[in-house]
Amino acid sequence: MQHRQEIDRRRSVVVELALGDCYVDGETFNLEKAVCSHGLFMMAPNRWDTLSKTLERPLRLSENINDNDHEQSLLVRITQPFDSPHLLILRVFGTDSLSTIHQRSLLGQVRRMLRLSVEENKRVKEFHEICGEAKERGFGRVFRSPTLFEDMVKCMLLCNCQWSRTLSMAEALCELQLELNSPSSAASFSVADNQNNLNCITTKSEHFIPRTPAGKESRKRARAYGCSRNLLERLTEVEEIVDEGKPNASLTLGFSDGKEVILPKNDICQAATEGSEVSISAPFNPDPSEDRELSSFNQLGNFPSPKGLAGLDESFLATRCGLGYRAGRIVKLAKGIVEGRIQLKELEEACSNPSSSNYDKMTEQLREIDGFGPFSCANVLMCLGYYHVIPTDSETIRHLKQVHRRTSTIQEVQRDVERIYGKYAPFQFLAYWSEVWHFYEEWFGKFSEMPHSRYKLITAANMRRKRNGKCKKLKITSAEKLDV
Repeated sequence: MQHRQEIDRRRSVVVELALGDCYVDGETFNLEKAVCSHGLFMMAPNRWDTLSKTLERPLRLSENINDNDHEQSLLVRITQPFDSPHLLILRVFGTDSLSTIHQRSLLGQVRRMLRLSVEENKRVKEFHEICGEAKERGFGRVFRSPTLFEDMVKCMLLCNCQWSRTLSMAEALCELQLELNSPSSAASFSVADNQNNLNCITTKSEHFIPRTPAGKESRKRARAYGCSRNLLERLTEVEEIVDEGKPNASLTLGFSDGKEVILPKNDICQAATEGSEVSISAPFNPDPSEDRELSSFNQLGNFPSPKGLAGLDESFLATRCGLGYRAGRIVKLAKGIVEGRIQLKELEEACSNPSSSNYDKMTEQLREIDGFGPFSCANVLMCLGYYHVIPTDSETIRHLKQVHRRTSTIQEVQRDVERIYGKYAPFQFLAYWSEVWHFYEEWFGKFSEMPHSRYKLITAANMRRKRNGKCKKLKITSAEKLDV
């Protein structure tokens, strides 16, 4: 059973975000290219609509983990009108009004995802000056999550597994978020029923996902008693952790009230607001004839917050979401944030002006957190704007062999990418990823036009050349184009 939340699209508020100075070389910001620029956009709870060219996902009403509103989310649709490309339209569903504070929070998260800031505009322009191919493709911004916590967890999910499993784990975490936030579903998880639910979940996961090779997973098995604990007990543990970390802190568990979506999420993100104007309209009532937009739909929960994950049993989380060894590391990260030992706000502020001179210092701080090795650290710091280091793995080795005819090893690959992309300093990653992304789309077609059901097919196994040396693009049916 999938736990999903019904969203009433008839109740909504529209907020306008002026793009201001987000023009590069005379060209305006392009939502489609900014979103469909990295695999993070394919991971739940993000949902790109191939027909309307819009991005939908839940966003939190507060970016501060200690605010009660941080545990409340609303579904937001982001659109760039064809006739007003200088604006982004945020349609916020499930509410008739938004306070000024809530508006700022939602806009800050959108700016972070799309990298909308004066500093980022400057970087894109500088990068285009030294990489003409990327300029021609309209590539310059790399999509990321609305919060650093979500980026960090998703970077863990990228390690040591196939892409299809990464997608499955992210979706399972969003489903779990909805379960944790629903009183009916939490109460239904009795000690006797937990194992049956988990058995069904495991069967579903095995059907959807190819298994990661055993050598890359922890040999430790989830213990039965860990999976049979009641969800309500875990929610109580979250309150205890908050109390230990902050004497005056309290946790109000939010549940859906039938009028708006109330879902927990993650930690801090620093919202840059340079050069943009914001306006909000009256409650928006769309044309009743727009059946496709009006119909309520089954929406996944938001990505879990540190509070939502900190009190969970590691074995339960590993089994429920198919996380394997990552479960323990994710729980430790969440606990560190809730208890105040890991300050993501300070980390993000320290990276507000990324440069090669402070990269090593930031890497050392991340490496102190369990679960962050060289690859994960490089990915997190890329999300924070450090573009001079390329996160390398087996996919990098494959790319160098297929595109540059260079045979490399895991020990040599960092040296090899520097030789190839060093001329683009300090934007080596952007040059590399522009090339990789373009290569992917030559094989699979434009990702902005690909139905969600096909995301899991983007694997190295499907990129092997046929005997005639040609590649065969995936065929997309009419039904898949409509994503039905």
